[in-house]
Amino acid sequence: MLVVLAAVFVVHIATMVMLFVATISNVWLKNINGVASRGIWMECTSGACTSIFGVINPEDNAAMRAVEAFMILSIIFCCFALVAFIAQLFTLGKGCRFYITGALMLFCWLCILIAVSIYTARFANSDSALYHAYCFILTWICFCLSFILGILYMVLRKK
Repeated sequence: MLVVLAAVFVVHIATMVMLFVATISNVWLKNINGVASRGIWMECTSGACTSIFGVINPEDNAAMRAVEAFMILSIIFCCFALVAFIAQLFTLGKGCRFYITGALMLFCWLCILIAVSIYTARFANSDSALYHAYCFILTWICFCLSFILGILYMVLRKK
C-alpha cells in the first residue's frame, strides 16, 4: 500500500509540474516553419514576443482570458490537492478515504477541461499554418492524469 501511495504522490507531482510548464510556456501552437509560436500569454516570432491580445481578434479576448483564468485555477486546485493529500495522510485514521483530495483533483480536472475546450474551439483550429505544440499536448495529458488521480483518491484507502 505504501508503494501505491508513493506512486500516486509521484504522479501528482508530475501532473503539477506539467501544468506549470503548460501554463507558463508560450508554445501551445507552432508555425509549420518553426519560427513562430503562440501560447496563452504571448506570441513569439523569431525571438521577439508580443502580447497575445495584439495578435488575436478583439472578440476573442474574453475567451483567452477565460483560458488563462481556468489554467491558473487548475494549478491552484492541484497544489491545494497535494497539500490536502499530505495533511490527510497524517491525520486520517486507517480505512478512511481521501475524499477532500479527490474532490480538489476533480475540480482541477474540470478547470483543465474548460480551459482546453475553450482554447481548442476558439484558437487551435483557427489557422492551417499552425499545429499543436507541446504545451497543448501536455495540457491534455494533465487533463487525463488529473481525472485518474481524482478517481484514485476517491477510491484509495489509508491502510
